Amino acid sequence: MERSAAAGYPSTKAALNMLTVMYASELGEMKVNAIDPGYTATDLNGHSGFQTVTEGTDAVVAVATAGADGPTGGFFDRTGAAPW
Repeated sequence: MERSAAAGYPSTKAALNMLTVMYASELGEMKVNAIDPGYTATDLNGHSGFQTVTEGTDAVVAVATAGADGPTGGFFDRTGAAPW
């Protein structure tokens, strides 16, 4: 990753985390969560990721198909809730 791009990553990630929590709070009737698919082998990274695309979508599918009592305002990866 280019040095200038790497320098901006922490602040943009923090901003997206904050937006997730704010949207979840304001949109009570809608579930809003952030998902980390992990390092997944795709065309974008020359298939160098150590997960398959199916493994990379595990968290997305789990959170998207959660029932009405499912989580909101959280951050998830394929193992479940993840630290911000």
